[in-house]
Amino acid sequence: MINLHSRWMDLRRLDELAANDTEIHRLNPCTKIVTTAIFLIVVASFSKYELISLFPLFLYPLTLMNRAALPFSVIAKRVFATMPFVLFIGIFNPLLDHTPGFQVGPFLISNGWISFFSILLRFILAVTSALILVATTGMDKIGSALLRMHVPKMFVIQLMFMYRYLYVLLDELSRTLLAYSLRSFNETGLPFRVWGPMLGQLLLRTIDRAQRIYQAMLCRGFSGEVRLLRYNALAKKDIAYCLGWSAFFLAARIYNIPQWLGALLIGRY
Repeated sequence: MINLHSRWMDLRRLDELAANDTEIHRLNPCTKIVTTAIFLIVVASFSKYELISLFPLFLYPLTLMNRAALPFSVIAKRVFATMPFVLFIGIFNPLLDHTPGFQVGPFLISNGWISFFSILLRFILAVTSALILVATTGMDKIGSALLRMHVPKMFVIQLMFMYRYLYVLLDELSRTLLAYSLRSFNETGLPFRVWGPMLGQLLLRTIDRAQRIYQAMLCRGFSGEVRLLRYNALAKKDIAYCLGWSAFFLAARIYNIPQWLGALLIGRY
């Protein structure tokens, strides 16, 4: 039986990491959101045939994980959990694009494989930066920062409720699978015949759970407005953080840093 309880607890780990006190955690949330947005735009702007020039951008997530004391395994597990989606999308590129790209020894690498690995690298960079943003800021502060940046309030509230509802969904799924495993002694997996009824029961259970949560919120004075945490104003270090990383992103986008370093080393030696 699939053990989702540990995965559910792993999801809560991001909220626990967001409560740490490091120099990255203490940065203004607006600064981190803007910097992450610029990073994502730069990553998405690369051509599908650019591969080597993407590697300098890994300096950003690796530096943040080091300075924020984020366990590499925690971020890597979540990135690998979403990897099948991008693999399913990009795996058709080598089958459709057979144009010769470059040759490594006796092997000829087609443009299809180059575009596939380029999509994979960009996906890893994008997901990793988003996870680091949540792990160093927390969803409450992210929501508060989005409101401060004049993002529509309805969008922010929906984002917050969707994030919290994910916990409810995984909790009910874990309970449902545990109940099924306790009633099926000789089965080692989840048979296909029970997928439909189980999904229906899961939907009904989560709707009922959400209604109880909403009633509890009303009993505690909820009036349709989500009151989020406040944070300090922008400081010089926040501006320096955003401008410094943005300059690096633009430099990595305009110049091929690996090629430049290679030419420099060859010219020196």
